[in-house]
Amino acid sequence: MMVVPLRVLATFLAQRGFSLYIRQHFLDTTFKGLYQANAFDLALLIPYFTVLTLLATYGIHRYRLVYLYYRKQKNRTGEAPEKFVELPPITVQLPIFNEKYVVERLLESVCRLDYPREKLEIQVLDDSRDETVTVARSLVDHYAAEGYPIRYFHRTDRAGFKAGALQEGLKFANGEFIAIFDADFVPPADFLLRTIDHFTNPRVGMVQTRWTHINRNYSLLTEVEAILLDGHFVLEHAGRARNDVFFNFNGTAGVWRRKTIEDAGGWQHDTLTEDTDLSYRAQLRGWKFIYRQDVECPAELPIEMSAFKTQQARWAKGLIQTGKKILPRVLKSDQPFRVKLEAWYHLSANVSYPLMVILSVLLLPAMVIRFYQGWFQMLYIDIPLFLASTFSISSFYLVSQKELFPRTWPRAILYIPFLMALGIGLTLTNTLAVLEALLGRQTPFARTPKYRVEKKNDVIRASRYRKRLGWVPWVELLIGSYFALTVYYAFENENYLTVPFLFLFVLGYWSTGLMSLVEGRFPGLSLRSSAGHSKPFPVRV
Repeated sequence: MMVVPLRVLATFLAQRGFSLYIRQHFLDTTFKGLYQANAFDLALLIPYFTVLTLLATYGIHRYRLVYLYYRKQKNRTGEAPEKFVELPPITVQLPIFNEKYVVERLLESVCRLDYPREKLEIQVLDDSRDETVTVARSLVDHYAAEGYPIRYFHRTDRAGFKAGALQEGLKFANGEFIAIFDADFVPPADFLLRTIDHFTNPRVGMVQTRWTHINRNYSLLTEVEAILLDGHFVLEHAGRARNDVFFNFNGTAGVWRRKTIEDAGGWQHDTLTEDTDLSYRAQLRGWKFIYRQDVECPAELPIEMSAFKTQQARWAKGLIQTGKKILPRVLKSDQPFRVKLEAWYHLSANVSYPLMVILSVLLLPAMVIRFYQGWFQMLYIDIPLFLASTFSISSFYLVSQKELFPRTWPRAILYIPFLMALGIGLTLTNTLAVLEALLGRQTPFARTPKYRVEKKNDVIRASRYRKRLGWVPWVELLIGSYFALTVYYAFENENYLTVPFLFLFVLGYWSTGLMSLVEGRFPGLSLRSSAGHSKPFPVRV
């Protein structure tokens, strides 16, 4: 009788067990011969895989941005190589519209800017239709009496919205350079001195700084918003700037050479992202842009879901409008291929939202069909495409947090599921915005209401600036319920690998829908803010 060594027997059983597992789970032939592809299945699967592939390409582009960021780390832009012998005149433009809660804070911070008064000019460009007019005018009179070079301009027609206000202000501006701050920003005192010397290079047309967040820790929503913006300002801006491809002015917290604005055709209001539009026109004219990641300019994040959705929809629509307008010029220009490719991905990225809607519709029937085709194909086809299109999001934003907060960045891991869910929840409103842009439908510039929220225990009744989103939240709840059904189907068929991904869809649609409904149906709901306790006038500085 032959004795089998114990080690050989264990190896044999392990191999048999492993092969049995593979046969049962990945090479299962239960439905072999029973399933035959038909025209209906192909009509579902072809668009399903087309959409997945397109989303995967945008996901791969996020990996490329990370690569670009690290590829030329030595190209970090710091202090300007030369300094002005004599500081040039600067005009600070402050475009505002119905900003009674934050205008006082804005003017106080701008009047504290460390710059010779005889070389400084401050324009308050007010298009407001509410009490902001009285508040802003009184503040301007107060500071003017204190000797600050500040002037108040009020338009009654609001033609061109923010772009129109900036262009109108240029007619009366005396500065060779133009600094711009939105109403919710609080520029540090040394902002101008840290940025102006870059213009000693006559080719430099604009300097953009990094946004930081006054109320980052106010709520889960603001924490996630901060991470989203950090990804843009760290990896996108820095990656593009370091590799000499086009990037954009963000509408605020930056300084322009006036000649650059005029040479590029001035502020135009045929898109909702006039800042990106002007940026591309200027760079096509040969102007160089500088990004100062190390110069921070604090601002306030939206504290309401409806306000955040309105902001994101405006940006999504504006970028598609700019893409329609500018991309043909970029592609026909003599710019290098890498510049054209990056411009394409930058300006067309929001097309991913309609693709996500299509994917949402096809996901459940595609899951049913793929189940009968077997696990093997799902493992090697579906999952890699899903990872390319979704996992890139989490890795992208974690890298940005690691760059900004090298000691505490692992904390951001806790917010990644909510970040991904929030991105999914924005799909419907952003899809509508993208479709409006593609169809050429013009809409007014929808402002993002701000309430001077700085601390968690601050309270203000802020219903005045709230906006209802109509039927959209109800549809979001309906779509979330549809994905709850897909989660149930996945559990029933032991498709456990897809459950976490599908649950993000449920969480995203239900949370955005419910929060929007709560804010819209209860307009008297108290919010946290400190604006209600501010002084009538700032302390003299």
